[in-house]
Amino acid sequence: MNFSRPARRPAAVLFDCDGVLADSEPLVNRVIAADLTLRGWPMTSHEAGSIFLGTALPDMVPRIEAMVGPLPTDWMTLISHRVAAVMKEEVEPVSGAPEALQAIASFGIPFAVASNSTRLELDAKLHRLGFKRLFSGRILSFEDVPRPKPWPDIYLAAALACSAEPEDCVVVEDSLPGVRAGVAAGCRVLGFAKELSCEQLAMEGAYSFTDMRQLPALLGLVED
Repeated sequence: MNFSRPARRPAAVLFDCDGVLADSEPLVNRVIAADLTLRGWPMTSHEAGSIFLGTALPDMVPRIEAMVGPLPTDWMTLISHRVAAVMKEEVEPVSGAPEALQAIASFGIPFAVASNSTRLELDAKLHRLGFKRLFSGRILSFEDVPRPKPWPDIYLAAALACSAEPEDCVVVEDSLPGVRAGVAAGCRVLGFAKELSCEQLAMEGAYSFTDMRQLPALLGLVED
């Protein structure tokens, strides 16, 4: 969905991480697909992405156990460590994301990252990408709130961390659970259409875009 003019500048910008800042989803999907295939649920990385995009580990467990039976009690910890190890070595930024962050920072607009990743995984991604210092401690994992996305908890907490009202914030998301969480929190949501289509994101209430280099204009930071 295209904007005819720049939007009103937000009080804060609240970012998802996977697929928005970090081009990490293919790596996560690879780890999940390999693990579940060994447990008797054969799948490709693409299939893992289609099934679990934007889903926190606790919400993945019931679906997996319905297919393969009980998981080891430490499964989430094991997967989180495997994902973090891969992130430390391989993850790259989403094209245009570093420039978008710098543009937002240059206007003095606070921003936070709010992810359905574990703290361990999130720290590994942000550290490798050099983004950690930019967020000035405004880094939230699903482990920091009572409920993960699609519940609004993490975006309400991210708005608070930026000293902003949710209705004055913009959420940048690429998954359906994430868009639903942002909408439920009362934020304006921009949907980055990479893994999902513009139409899929728009149906959940997001204004869709396809290039992270468009983000400053969509936030009202540049003129037409």
